[in-house]
Amino acid sequence: MKWLLSLLAISLGLAATAAERPPNVVFIMADDLGWADLGCYGSRYHKTPNLDALAKNSARFTQAYAGSTVCSPTRAAIMTGRHPARVGITDWLPGRPDRPDQPLSRPVLVADLPADIPTLPGLLKKAGYRTALVGKWHLGGKDATPESRGFDVNIGGDHTGTALSYFAPFKAAKGAQVMPGLENAPEGEYLTDRLTAEAKKFITESKDKPFFLYLAHYAPHTPLKAKPEKIAKYKAGGPGQQGNPNYAAMIESLDDGIGVLLATLDELKLADNTIVVFTSDNGGLATLEGMSTPPTINSPLREGKGHLYEGGIRVPLIVRWPGVSKAGQVIETPVSCLDFLPTFLTAAGQKPTTLLDGVDIRPVFDGTKLSRDTLVWHYPHYSNQTARPGAAIRVGDYKLIEFFDLQRQELFDLKKDPGEGRNLSAEKPDVVKDLHEKLVAWQKEVGAKMMTPNPNYTPNPQDKDGMIQMPARWAEVHGVTLRYEPLPHKNTLGYWVNPQEWASWEFTVTTPGKFTVEVLQGCGKGNGGSSVNVEVGGQTLNFIVEDTGGFQNFKPREIGTVTIDKAGRHTLAIKPQKKTAAAVMDVRLVTLKPVK
Repeated sequence: MKWLLSLLAISLGLAATAAERPPNVVFIMADDLGWADLGCYGSRYHKTPNLDALAKNSARFTQAYAGSTVCSPTRAAIMTGRHPARVGITDWLPGRPDRPDQPLSRPVLVADLPADIPTLPGLLKKAGYRTALVGKWHLGGKDATPESRGFDVNIGGDHTGTALSYFAPFKAAKGAQVMPGLENAPEGEYLTDRLTAEAKKFITESKDKPFFLYLAHYAPHTPLKAKPEKIAKYKAGGPGQQGNPNYAAMIESLDDGIGVLLATLDELKLADNTIVVFTSDNGGLATLEGMSTPPTINSPLREGKGHLYEGGIRVPLIVRWPGVSKAGQVIETPVSCLDFLPTFLTAAGQKPTTLLDGVDIRPVFDGTKLSRDTLVWHYPHYSNQTARPGAAIRVGDYKLIEFFDLQRQELFDLKKDPGEGRNLSAEKPDVVKDLHEKLVAWQKEVGAKMMTPNPNYTPNPQDKDGMIQMPARWAEVHGVTLRYEPLPHKNTLGYWVNPQEWASWEFTVTTPGKFTVEVLQGCGKGNGGSSVNVEVGGQTLNFIVEDTGGFQNFKPREIGTVTIDKAGRHTLAIKPQKKTAAAVMDVRLVTLKPVK
């Protein structure tokens, strides 16, 4: 009888201990994965059965946001629960240097995640958790290693933002640098598989105490490298749609790893006390960056990585939280990656005491509204994805984007127009004024660093052969509908439906003279015939838009000659005079060719 009573007491004690044990957290983040790249978010091209199954048994968020349009700022926000602008990391590290073709200079970046800001792993470690980073860090070098910022274990994380190699040996092509913890790897091993194996190992070794696993995959970030047998399963798609076999194969391998980790949690009987989160660090890369085919398209959202439009900042978010989330739950409440730290810390039974910009999102699983209705982004940089620097603020359903170098504001109603196709700034000036005042106040509150004039600014300089080229991406648009469309199958000034709107370019002449003006113009079938003026140096040339059979079917048009008799900076403007159909035209490039 005493033996039975003792056994019962031990059993009750173990049960009490298990019940009191805070939940484990498995936080999985893909790199550059777009909002629409998973089957559960509408993709018909990518194969993601494990993530789709996870979504069916979890809560799926439709309006989850990254902290920035690019990677390092979002990672800083996740680690600290603070806005990247408050931390001082507003671009990928070390960032893109200033260039002469950019009107503004970037502010100085904080090179390392500051040591004096409490971090998510550090706070959980104090609460008794074992912590691990497996994968990408990209928040500093030797003075800001993952280990120095709260992680007990670091596999694969260093200062770099791109995998040194997707296949073993995991080191740089030149030099001796090897990804940390991956020095001994079988020849040809795939990085995503190896990171999955390391994550599984950490979970297994940590099963007897609370743990926090941050699995930050490098995939599907460029360079697009995948297993040949998986690439062969996909056929290339056409322009303007998801259809990159290499990218799809990378996502499939990532999804395979998700299946492995979920099975591991089941086998170790940890699933019922483990929060599983899957998300991405920014929108999908929808521009070329040296490739022949963009990795993805974020449609129906606009643009992608690097841009402040929804395609650059809205990300997938799946949360399985036993006893909190519901199977098949779809949550439309806007949330941010800033919210992970306070949410995980509260789940661990800890009361956040540090300065935070994020909030605990647990109430949304029960349908309760968050007290916060404002989200803000600050990106004072020119991106590698052709985006201009700016900031954005979302209050309720309205979102305002301000572009710093253009001093331009665009307003969208995301509930009615999630694709941000209709700029409401001219229709709702009071809303623009209100949101802009809130944005400016926020920038002052967090100490957001602003841009300054670039003393070396030389717009569209004259080449050695005398040519001057003015691409669509550097045009300043005057109006609310006309826009630059960066997607590679477009790369044009488009949506020219209002003949009152116009575009201008600054350019720099070193050798004055006489120039032939050439316009690379496209026009949809049946839309030709509009009358357009080109104005430069007090001279005006008129031409009639030619029907080219498609707005992205561009044809060079020599429309006349102009004389520029002084060296220095000048302006060229294109102004429609009369529209004859649905749209005036598309323009990809204007060239001034010296007359010999």
